[in-house]
Amino acid sequence: MEHVEHSIITEINSLGYPKDMYQDQHYGVDYFGEIICEGDEIFELDGETVLADNLEKFLVEFAGGKFTLAK
Repeated sequence: MEHVEHSIITEINSLGYPKDMYQDQHYGVDYFGEIICEGDEIFELDGETVLADNLEKFLVEFAGGKFTLAK
């Protein structure tokens, strides 16, 4: 039986690194350095861009907000 190597492994062996498969979809990074891809939901405020998933963390850190439960 012939040994078949995956194309990414072949590329790593010949070039030393794989090509970035998400390069065309990459939008940038958010306030916390997380990659933003095309189609991600983002929030923008005062020149800062934040992934929607990081919005609560951003509001606490950037705006000094506090999340609590109503009593």
